[in-house]
Formats: sequence, C-alpha cells, structure tokens
Amino acid sequence: MHEPHQLKVYKFGGASVKDAAAIRNLCHIAREHAAGAPLLIVVSAMGKTTNALEELYHRAHSHLDYGPQLHSLRAFHYAVADELFGPTEAAADEALRALFQELEDQLGALEPGDYDRQYDQVVSFGELLATRIVSRALDAQWLDCRPLVRTDHLWREGRLDWATTEQNIRSAVPPLLPRGPVVTQGFLGGTGSGQTTTLGREGSDFTAAIFAHCLQASSVTIWKDVAGLLNADPKIFDDTVRYPEISYQETIEMAYYGASVIHPKTIKPLAVKRIPLLVKSFLDPTAEGTIIHDCRHDSLPPAFIRKTGQCLVSFESKDLTFISEENLEVIFGALAQVRLKIHLMQNSAISFSVCTDFSAYRLDRLLDMLYEQFTIHYNTGLELYTIKNYDAASIQRLTQGRDLLLEQRTRQTFQFVSRGA
Repeated sequence: MHEPHQLKVYKFGGASVKDAAAIRNLCHIAREHAAGAPLLIVVSAMGKTTNALEELYHRAHSHLDYGPQLHSLRAFHYAVADELFGPTEAAADEALRALFQELEDQLGALEPGDYDRQYDQVVSFGELLATRIVSRALDAQWLDCRPLVRTDHLWREGRLDWATTEQNIRSAVPPLLPRGPVVTQGFLGGTGSGQTTTLGREGSDFTAAIFAHCLQASSVTIWKDVAGLLNADPKIFDDTVRYPEISYQETIEMAYYGASVIHPKTIKPLAVKRIPLLVKSFLDPTAEGTIIHDCRHDSLPPAFIRKTGQCLVSFESKDLTFISEENLEVIFGALAQVRLKIHLMQNSAISFSVCTDFSAYRLDRLLDMLYEQFTIHYNTGLELYTIKNYDAASIQRLTQGRDLLLEQRTRQTFQFVSRGA
C-alpha cells in the first residue's frame, strides 16, 4: 500500500466542473499532474448549482411552485452527463436517477420551521450529483464523505468533531488509494445520527484540508480560474499581483477578511501538519501558481478585499447611558443567537455599530430581540473594503469618491464600509 505521506489532495470548485468540457479538463489534470501519486479529489457542486438549490429550497419551504426550478436542475445535470457518456448511458445512470428521486422526496417532505436543518438536507445534493458525474468521467472511486466528516448539529456551519473524523478517515480512505483516484464531496459532513450537515458556503477548501490533515498528505492543490493567490479580485481590479509564495499566517488573515480564493478555516489544519497548499490555475495547469507554506517575507503588496451585500447595524441605549460591557454582552449574545457574524465593529459613548452580511430573516430576528432595550438603525446594500498591508496610496485609491459610513485602521489593516457602487 502507498505510504500516507505520498498522497496528494486536489480540490476542484464549481467553475472547474461547470460543464462537460471543464470536467474533461479536470480528468486531464488528474491524470497528467498527480505524477502517479495516490490522489484524493474533493469536488464542489457544478457551476451555480448551489445557488439554484437555494432558490429551489426557498420556494419549496415557502409553499411556492418549484417544479420549473427542479426540471431545470435535472436537465442541466443530464445534459452534462449526455455529453460525457452519451444520451443512452446518461439516461440509464442509476446513481443520478436515485439522487434526483431522493431530492424530490426531501422537497416533498419539508415541514414548517426548522429552516437551517432542512436547508442542509436539500442543498447538499449539488456535491452529491457533481461527484457522481466526475467519478464516472474519471473512472474513479466515489466516496460519500458524510459518514466520515463528523460534525455537531450546528446546521449550515457544522463544527467538526476532529477525533472521530480523523479515526473515520484513516480507517476508510487508505485501503481505497491503491485502486486509483478517490472522488469525494466538499462542503458536506454528517451528524452521529446520520443527518447531513454543511460546513459553510465555499467550505470545500476546508474539506480538502480536513482529509489532508487526517491522512498526512504531501500537499493540497486548489485548482482555480486565476493564476494563483492574487492581491485582489481580477474581476474588480485590472492590475492584480500574484504572490509566488505566502505564509500560512498572512493567508489566514486575508481569508478572515474575505479573500475569496481560500476558505477561512482551510489553513490551520494544514499549518499544524506543515502541509503546503498550492493555488493553481486549471486553465493553465503548468503555470507556477502560489505556494502557501511556512515562510517569511519582508513586505507584501497591499491586498484589496471587497465584501458585498453588507449591513451596518447601530445600537444606541435608549436612556443615553454609556454602552457598557453589560450592553455589549446582550448585543453579542443576540448576534450569536441569530448567527450574524461581525466583520467590523466600532463603539462610541452611547452607540455600538457592527457590519455583517445582510440576511433579512436574521436581521428581523435580531430587531425583535433587542428593540425594547436599544434604538436600532441599519443600512443595507453596503460594501466592506479591507486593505491588508496598506499604504497612503492604496487608501487614497480605494476611498476616493466613496461615501464612507465607517472606517477603522490598525497597524497593518485599513477597513471601511461604504454605499454600494
């Protein structure tokens, strides 16, 4: 059997499996670039499937007609399968048919309330469908990660039981590796009672890190549609810079502030085992990319990070008393209960402001919990910008002409909230 340290872990996101041509490219990369090493491949849902499943779930949960959305989802996956395997073979694919039947059953059995738990049961089908198609295209082994990646019952962002997960993965995966590549799902986990959980949006990177950590992989490679880890999103900035190498610590901070290339939880499991993380382009697999590892660098170009769909919420004490530790305890407790994450916070004598992702459902719950104690104002449709390793020129470049509602700086980081463009 192959030694565990030889294992390579590849992660392919939605853009890299968006259609039949992309999946053929994935197969080429897996065959040509793994260099004969045992290979475990973590796959996300195809293209925008997760968004489509979210819409489908919302309509079904709201008792709206979801038939057209379900038909479109099925047609999309079967069209890809038709192109890869031929119409006759795709139509006869028992695994695809069974998954769509299970999805229909889940949608038909939805009950009022319990929104987050039922969300996980439905949205998880994106990864299950994608891995069935990819594993067949690659002639690889399909592995259901849900019995292995053990989480608690925190729906939509399951917290990992590391000890059980490591035991499960070390028992299940090594016997498969000598037989050829293994394809499994990103983003998904499971409870001890067998219910599906998800690890948070874009959580497939984290899944790759979990498997690599547990199996002491030699490396993890995330295949993206960009040349490596860049200092900004090339769809927004036209003069981006690629980092040839960057440290675990710097990457963790960039991911925390919202850099879209790496999921925030990915780095720690790799850093603990000193497993390098490579970010490479599936459009140009031979290009250098970026290596994230234990290294030092004197200085880095400023990194520009934008988060859209933000909400700025301000709490003021109704009796004009100071915002005290007791007030903050109440506010933090309510934010945690409705699961609104704070991206930026600032306080004055009688007010406290936080910037979070906007969710009408969660914001309404927060207002109901706190309106008696605080006067609450909020703005939606905002953007949060972060400049890591800023200088005067980078601040001027990004703030010029913008309506800033809140700003904050530390020694290395400048952040501001502004109205959307």
